[in-house]
Amino acid sequence: MESWNNRARDVSVVILGGGRGTRLDPLTRLRSKPAVPIAGKYRLIDVTISNAIHSGMERMYVLTQYNSMSLHRHIGRTYKFDIFSQGSVQILAAQQTPTDDRWFQGTADAVRRNLHVLTSSRSDLVLIVSGDHLYRMDYRAMLREHLESNAEVTISVLPCSAAAIGSFGAVRVDEQGRIVEFREKPQDETARAGMEVSPALLERNGLSAERPYLASMGVYLFDQSVLCEALDNDLADFGHHVIPRCVERFRVQAHLFKGYWRDIGSIRSFYEAHMDMVGPAPPFHFYDPEWPFFTHPRYLPASWLSGCRFNNSILADGAIVRESVVEESIVGVRQKIHKATIRRTLLMGAEDFPPHGPPGSPPVGIGEGTLIQDAIVDLNARIGREVRIVNKQSQQEGDGPGWAIREGIVVIAKNAVIPDGATI
Repeated sequence: MESWNNRARDVSVVILGGGRGTRLDPLTRLRSKPAVPIAGKYRLIDVTISNAIHSGMERMYVLTQYNSMSLHRHIGRTYKFDIFSQGSVQILAAQQTPTDDRWFQGTADAVRRNLHVLTSSRSDLVLIVSGDHLYRMDYRAMLREHLESNAEVTISVLPCSAAAIGSFGAVRVDEQGRIVEFREKPQDETARAGMEVSPALLERNGLSAERPYLASMGVYLFDQSVLCEALDNDLADFGHHVIPRCVERFRVQAHLFKGYWRDIGSIRSFYEAHMDMVGPAPPFHFYDPEWPFFTHPRYLPASWLSGCRFNNSILADGAIVRESVVEESIVGVRQKIHKATIRRTLLMGAEDFPPHGPPGSPPVGIGEGTLIQDAIVDLNARIGREVRIVNKQSQQEGDGPGWAIREGIVVIAKNAVIPDGATI
């Protein structure tokens, strides 16, 4: 293991900071996707950075462009390595230069524009990951398979059903696990024909016939020289352009991942990921003592409860909850709830302990007599008394002052004010 740890130290990790994230609107109106709060006290990017740290890969570069201020602030406050460590998380923001006045045109273009930074390091391997996925993964297992198979590119894949494969890149592998074909988001039966894993491979790897396809996780390990060669053109995106080209030209290996993984690409997937965490047997959680996830240390006081009933819920630091019912929900940092009922909801909490707002507006938190269910409430929301956030009409899409409905989920925007007696 020590030899693999030494090899991992020489891997450069490139974290893609996300584009506009329109499918996560309104959560991405004031921030990039990797900066979206999750699980009561973390940010999405904490997952990827923590995975890299635990894998011994501490030389990290985060490529950012859109709505990146809060992401930069979070990384700067959180990831401080000591002076005797080679670890760092360096921001590579999109910039205009004398030779190139464009913004990033896609994931591949973002990496291409920063190749000079990667090639100036001593790393001969580059791991490219997204900053908006939820999973726990030791990248050293992928590194070992990459080296032992003499691959030039390794792609992490996971089993996928026919219903879901249309949202991902599908790979076809031979008996040795080498990728021989890559199709980006095959939407129908004709497009995915022939991409199934063979019955022999299913049995050998202990896979279910209900998930006969292999989907790309967007986790790529490149030999640095191969990455430079693969990006010697104007191809914009890894999934659509670069990876299919690599399969034709280089030795591309599949690394099979069998754990929990979710692409936080839409409001529905974001909401369902949090509901997974509060189920009776959560498939993913943040409680593994061998693999903790790191985030900004806030030094908050413990949460204070009085006369409450909680069931299958997560309560973060600094919350104040009085005479309330909270079921299958996540209560974020500094969240205040007074005589309210919360069901199947993510409350992100507050960025500070604020004073009362403008005259006539409710304080930050959830007011007396309010009912919230099947919803996401962003940071610093001021929700008044006797409010009903229930989507009674079962709308799939909608917009209003301070709120939106996306895929049937009510989302209260950051800093929103919902007056007393409102119904959404």
